[in-house]
Amino acid sequence: MEAPALRVSVPATSANLGVGFDCLGIALDLRATFSFDFADSLVIDGCDPALAGDDNLVWTSYCDTCDRLGRSAAPLHITIDSPIPITGGLGSSSACVIAGIIAAQVLVGDGFNRADALEEAILIEGHPDNVAPALFGGLASSCITEDGRTIAIPHAISSVFHYVVMAPSYVVRTVKARKALPASYALRDIVTQMGRYATVINALETGNATLLGTACHDLIHEPYRAKLIPDHKTLKECALGNGASAFTISGSGSAMLAICAGRDAAERVAEAVHALMPDLWMKILPVDTRGTIVEVKR
Repeated sequence: MEAPALRVSVPATSANLGVGFDCLGIALDLRATFSFDFADSLVIDGCDPALAGDDNLVWTSYCDTCDRLGRSAAPLHITIDSPIPITGGLGSSSACVIAGIIAAQVLVGDGFNRADALEEAILIEGHPDNVAPALFGGLASSCITEDGRTIAIPHAISSVFHYVVMAPSYVVRTVKARKALPASYALRDIVTQMGRYATVINALETGNATLLGTACHDLIHEPYRAKLIPDHKTLKECALGNGASAFTISGSGSAMLAICAGRDAAERVAEAVHALMPDLWMKILPVDTRGTIVEVKR
């Protein structure tokens, strides 16, 4: 079989990591692959037929980017091979957005540019917490400058930690998860959160599991979003009770993440969770440090 004109591989991601609301994310070693060829008309394979129309997120991201590049959006044959659950919280939509952007850059633009892809993805997604680690790999934090630009900051991350990812079969819509948040917060909570945010980054960089467990307690979104995830309390108690260093909602849910110091601890947590909920989608994943990989047919 002839190689596709373009293949893009994007890792799953977990945003927020508890205290890093809309600013912090991590790439996980679970990859979606998108193949692109020119075609006479739009064809999309590999996803639910209901998602294979001209409102498909890969296609609309491609078209949006072509428009901003001032280029025509040539019809494509898109093949999607993604093991990332689409129930929410593990960056399945960010992977689609990034793939579509890169297809526009490479196939009708001037070539893959990671920094430009980040800016384009933020325009489409609205915030950088998933797209920055998906593009760059590893742990990434982001900040918005006074002139509205977004800066993504990659961080070193310890190989000590393993991540037990859990994805219930039900969906928590991002719009609903955002509506669950209060309109304002107490100054004391904001100050506390800022300190915890810096501490969690340090703990993840250095592999300090005790420090991670001390600091990874969110005040901004998890107390409100947990109410939208029926299994949150049960799974959190199970994970922490069996040795996880921290437990967070992944993105806005419904996926959740147990952060464990060492593979043995991760396996103990996974076994306990499986015994509790045998049908729950779950994987033990290391950090992905490669980010988005682009292969262009020569």
